[in-house]
Amino acid sequence: MRALVWHGTQDIRCDTVPDPEIEHERDAIIKVTACAICGSDLHLYDHFMPGMKNGDIMGHETMGEVVEVGKGVNGALKKGERIVIPFTIICGECDQCKRGFYSVCERSNRNKHIASKAFGHTTAGLFGYTHLTGGYAGGQAEYLRVPFADKTHIKVPDSLTDEQVLFLSDILPTGWQAAVQCDIEPTDTVAIWGAGPVGQMAVRSAILLGAKQVVCIDRVPERLDMARAGGAITINFAEESVISRLNELTGGKGPEKCIDSVGMEAHATATIDSMYDRAKQAVMLETDRPHVLREMIYVCRPAGILSVPGVYGGLLDKIPFGALMNKGLTLRTGQTHVNRWTDDLVRRIDEGQLDPSFVITHRVGLEDGPEMYRTFRDKKDGCIKVMIRP
Repeated sequence: MRALVWHGTQDIRCDTVPDPEIEHERDAIIKVTACAICGSDLHLYDHFMPGMKNGDIMGHETMGEVVEVGKGVNGALKKGERIVIPFTIICGECDQCKRGFYSVCERSNRNKHIASKAFGHTTAGLFGYTHLTGGYAGGQAEYLRVPFADKTHIKVPDSLTDEQVLFLSDILPTGWQAAVQCDIEPTDTVAIWGAGPVGQMAVRSAILLGAKQVVCIDRVPERLDMARAGGAITINFAEESVISRLNELTGGKGPEKCIDSVGMEAHATATIDSMYDRAKQAVMLETDRPHVLREMIYVCRPAGILSVPGVYGGLLDKIPFGALMNKGLTLRTGQTHVNRWTDDLVRRIDEGQLDPSFVITHRVGLEDGPEMYRTFRDKKDGCIKVMIRP
């Protein structure tokens, strides 16, 4: 089969690789009908995340048709069924899965000894996302093996198109969880840093959950336009002060809820802390650039909530923890517990409350994937979200 394969920093190729096979009785094989490039994939593309190996297949936003099932799937899936694959691999049986904390499944990471050393305890296995999270082949390919397939799937109505449901795999429930974690009240201002795909989903989620006003911060015109179309007030951080504008919009009190949809590769315009981060990152004294996290802590209203769906990979420097503690801020983070939210989100899509396909700007085949990684990373050609049809 053909697949997008990691060969090193900024080196993604469309290669011919062996077809996946059933390896365990709870496995299934799907023929991929649609997949996507995620902002988290760019952390691997630029090699900011550890644990990648030459030959790893990329991708964790995938859906398709079931073509083979292991005997242990026990009727949960049948050949010909159309399913979306969450990026989190879940057993459905461990203590964390039973509590709905699917992204920290205790059994699905086959490299849990590595994750435990890095994090203290293991987290879930993830598709196409480093050997810290299991080293599983990703879904930017013609076929995908799905471990624990009896639990790791989302069935979707035939009435909905691939474009409407593909993003149930990651960015839609990620934006939704980010907003849910804010405990949004009708009087709240929700400020969202980053108008990429997750930020766009967070904008629409915060509005659906009843925020008084939603403010989205970015500097890319096409992304700001899309956020405004979704109902957000926008701030271009390259042209105006984020802190001053947020204080103006909130009567000097600051937003009650703040969402970091950017994560470890935050950009800033000629700020001292941004230059500091880039210098330390260049000499490997810091792994991540936490400009957004610092700014959220500073600007958030006391007793507010910070929600962080943006991915961080390692060590951060100069975090104003004293401000966070003294202001009584609540910090909520984590990879997304995808299956906790999908029943509700499928219903909302089916009822027309939201159509996630709005975010797609580019539709390509696998052969165009390597070039689209560069286009997406560099924000060229108005690229916000790339959908791939293998």
